[in-house]
Amino acid sequence: MSNRFLRLLAEKPFLMADGATGTNLFQVGLQAGDAPELWNFEHPDRIEALHEGFVKAGADIILTNSFGGTRYRLKLHNAQDRVLEINQRAAELARKVADRSGRDVVVAGSMGPTGELLQPLGALTEDDAVAAFKEQALALKAGGADVLWIETMSAKEEVAAAVKGAAAAGLPLVTTMSFDTNGRTMMGLSPADFVDFVHTLDPKPAAYGANCGVGASDLTATVLQLAAAARPGDVIIAKGNAGIPFFENGKIKYNGTPDLMADYSRLARDSGARIVGGCCGTSAEHLAHMRSALNSYTPGEKPTVDSIVARLGAVTAGATAQLSGEDPVQATKRARRRDRTSTGDVAF
Repeated sequence: MSNRFLRLLAEKPFLMADGATGTNLFQVGLQAGDAPELWNFEHPDRIEALHEGFVKAGADIILTNSFGGTRYRLKLHNAQDRVLEINQRAAELARKVADRSGRDVVVAGSMGPTGELLQPLGALTEDDAVAAFKEQALALKAGGADVLWIETMSAKEEVAAAVKGAAAAGLPLVTTMSFDTNGRTMMGLSPADFVDFVHTLDPKPAAYGANCGVGASDLTATVLQLAAAARPGDVIIAKGNAGIPFFENGKIKYNGTPDLMADYSRLARDSGARIVGGCCGTSAEHLAHMRSALNSYTPGEKPTVDSIVARLGAVTAGATAQLSGEDPVQATKRARRRDRTSTGDVAF
């Protein structure tokens, strides 16, 4: 098997993906409104250092600094005509770090949403979306990517366009969605819906799952739902945020400690994930704790909502309802009543 990503999947019981890109770059100077992708040229040393930190922490997979690398996202920075050079450079920087690591490290070409709505909700046509993702995918392949990593999606129409465009590169691909709206994507897709949808895609992704969202607890609950609906042989990805974001001194921080993320990684494996990593707020320190927690870990019984809450924190009512088969509207109303009761604010 010649592809590095597929070979490692076949050889290892699990793979560790890396942590956050944007939130870590903010710690070394990126400002709100800046394009992280332009740092591939302006500060390549900082991009390499980010990758290097994740590799030293034990990552098997590092994502390129190209999340906003379609011409539609780059247009916000007047860089829509630089898709090829920006994405190719992103992959080259990650490839450089991976190749000098002394072990097999997969370079995953990060492909995020265009930021546009597809017709009929918006102006973007399917053909234009496919062309944009194809342009990005070919550039990432030219820079040395092993796999194309379609991530943080909300609409199945955009996932389909991204898969169709990325297929032109001839690389394996994976896709993850963000279930950040009470257990569903912003466009209303449930984890079970996503599993069914993945199996209609051609080519079928080599792995699929969830990233970002509203915290490690909800992400774990989502993985449980994905695994419950999965077909034999499916590979599920868990890439959760390091806890919940909060503002401190004008900056966004995350409350997830390295120990919490280590526990999340074990619960993610128990829930059915074979690729585990972190998203927003996840540093190399978090990732090192996660790697240590999983190196000698044998997955156990699938967790319950109660055990997830006890170890990682609250799960949204919608996610809880989907796991229990309850009506999500009624679950949300009951959760709100419970919250008001706990603060003494309840109306009879």
